[in-house]
Amino acid sequence: MLAERTPPDPRNVSGARYSAGMAKPTTTYRCSECGWQTAKWSGRCGECQAWGTVAEAGVSGGGSGVRRMRSLSPVAVGTPAVPIGKVNADDASAKPTGMDELDRVLGGGLVPGAVLLLAGEPGVGKSTLLLEAGALVAETGRVLYVTGEESAAQVRLRADRIGAISDQLYLAAETDLDSILAHVAAVDPKLLIIDSVQTISVAGVDGVPGGVTQVREVAAALTAVAKERSLATILVGHVTKDGSVAGPRTLEHLVDVVLHFDGDRHSQLRMVRAVKNRYGPTDEVGCFDLGEYGLIGLPDPSGLFLSSHAEPVPGTCVTVTLEGRRPLPAEVQALVARCPQEVQVKRVTSGLDSSRVGMVVAVLQRRASVKLGHSDIYVATVGGVRLSEPSVDLAVAIALASAASDLSVPAGVVAIGEVGLAGEVRRVAGVARRLAEAERMGFRRAVVPVGSLSLPAEGSSIEVTEAADVRQALGLVLGS
Repeated sequence: MLAERTPPDPRNVSGARYSAGMAKPTTTYRCSECGWQTAKWSGRCGECQAWGTVAEAGVSGGGSGVRRMRSLSPVAVGTPAVPIGKVNADDASAKPTGMDELDRVLGGGLVPGAVLLLAGEPGVGKSTLLLEAGALVAETGRVLYVTGEESAAQVRLRADRIGAISDQLYLAAETDLDSILAHVAAVDPKLLIIDSVQTISVAGVDGVPGGVTQVREVAAALTAVAKERSLATILVGHVTKDGSVAGPRTLEHLVDVVLHFDGDRHSQLRMVRAVKNRYGPTDEVGCFDLGEYGLIGLPDPSGLFLSSHAEPVPGTCVTVTLEGRRPLPAEVQALVARCPQEVQVKRVTSGLDSSRVGMVVAVLQRRASVKLGHSDIYVATVGGVRLSEPSVDLAVAIALASAASDLSVPAGVVAIGEVGLAGEVRRVAGVARRLAEAERMGFRRAVVPVGSLSLPAEGSSIEVTEAADVRQALGLVLGS
């Protein structure tokens, strides 16, 4: 005899259906470098390709897919909308910092309420730059300098060395955001400097200082305070191995200005470039000389990247590159040394893009019949300057051909132009400005691409010669 089956309880059936319809809570993992999220743990980030940065971020609860819509209702506004013609633009006018080279990059100075991010490699001089700028701004108002990486005594020692002492310059060693905001309320500064944003933490927010979550919260809070109080704020940021700003990408979107401070450690030259600027140009560059007593602005850096020779030397050629809007004469030096065929040849570059130098070497061999296949090649710049502009190609080609043939480039000659794979010399921008700077520096002859519209002005003493291809350019400079 079959046993009787007990009918299921309707309450249990509905509960089972409800639990089956709900999604189970899932664990999410987040990269501490870029904020990339994934449902499964991975040893390598799928966005920034960093190893060991993916960690558990938390548990996200499931749901039945039914979204609750928030009821929206109009509220009273604090400030009514006004016609754009009646908005006072003086409130957003730039105030000079006193450092001409920094003001050049910023577009005139600091705008009240603007948030600026200054990034650079360790030891390049970011803290020195901001300490000097803070002391100059303190002559017209209070400045609060918050250091999270050094003690107040260490910053005072640097200030004594570079002469950045002012009664209006206030110093605080803090790493907590709430304490920093309390200092801002007490001092009421005209300028706030945070060195650096990766060392500041927010209580009650997950993550370690410098992590994605912490940096995002700190930047958002400081930006809100800057806009509310019309307080110009400068944040110091770290950089990654490839030179980009460390932290989440949203950090660059939150701020108004992004500056890069870079330079070779073995050189005293430092340059400030604007990557993003809502209040000014992004094609300007500021030059500084880093010495024992701080940074000195270089309003005329021309001549720093040229060597002096009593007589012309084979393997050297001068070009004029554009750093932003500023033309800078720079010298390219090349050395070609013959080696046996069985020995692997060397290709060494310093201050130049190795891939572009390799391309120029191939073009010289194939289009100009310059024999470089079984030679060690060394190409470098003078003064530690980094030349990445394509207009340097022609100078590199002439320097290599000069070194290979042991023929010197005549004194007073500059070469400007991009070299293509077919051997042609292509036009570049700003030829008139380059020629004017070359003439000012004493050069009397220039080789430029055909069709550059670079005829010298009336009364000019520089002779301009156009070259259609690299073979013709070598003939004009080195002879047939």
